[in-house]
Amino acid sequence: MKAVADTLGVARSNLAERFAKPPRPRGPYRKPEDLPLLALIREIVDARPTYGYRRVTALVNRKLRGDGKPVVNAKRVLRIMRINGLTLAPHTAQRQGRTHDGVVVALRSNVRWCSDHLELHCRDGAVVRVLFAIDACDREVIAWSATTGGVSGEMVRDLMVACVERRFGATRTPHAVEWLSDNGSAYIARETAQIATALGLHLAFTPVRSPESNGISEAFVKTLKRDYARVTLLPDAATVLHLLPGWFEDYNTVHPHSGLRMLSPREFIAQSA
Repeated sequence: MKAVADTLGVARSNLAERFAKPPRPRGPYRKPEDLPLLALIREIVDARPTYGYRRVTALVNRKLRGDGKPVVNAKRVLRIMRINGLTLAPHTAQRQGRTHDGVVVALRSNVRWCSDHLELHCRDGAVVRVLFAIDACDREVIAWSATTGGVSGEMVRDLMVACVERRFGATRTPHAVEWLSDNGSAYIARETAQIATALGLHLAFTPVRSPESNGISEAFVKTLKRDYARVTLLPDAATVLHLLPGWFEDYNTVHPHSGLRMLSPREFIAQSA
């Protein structure tokens, strides 16, 4: 013992004391108070399997506030999820393409509306195309429509009218609002430009082959496909058309958004009013 102590440069009494103590059990840190929290986390993860720990934390705290209980730290939720194997697989993909240095996000609501469309493929081979418009500040999907055919200029014009009516309750905006979209034929049609001018909308188009320039819309497309479509059986177009209203309502009222301090779009609008 003395030779070992001299070699390590420590007191022999210290080594003797450490040797006599039973080894401390090693393993994940646990708290008895974690059990009710784990049940709530499991309930959320089962309903929303694509959510990471930050969005799960937002929903957990939303529930705790509603019950009049203190909120929890995101690190605690992450620890519980890791111990119980509830975390998502780490994302390691590298983003390809050029760097986009432009600014799409608006500082206030009703300054810029972004529009795009997406395709949802059903198991029977049918395709549902969804057209939507989203606010670049509060991220609320203002209006949308769906079809099993192609997206037409008439659908875009109807969408514009619906957005103006729902945001302003009128047939014309009180100030100029930018309408950002790609260069699809439905958006660049002469009739679309005429309706936009009559409504008080200023048309803006992204550069060719630059989807990053409409990043708000691109992010929503990813969210809808990842958090809703990919975790749901879509046997046919009728099923998709039936599910879409609930998906959009859930996104607007429940879905925590990292760009909105983990609030849902309508929670953010209510706090900003």
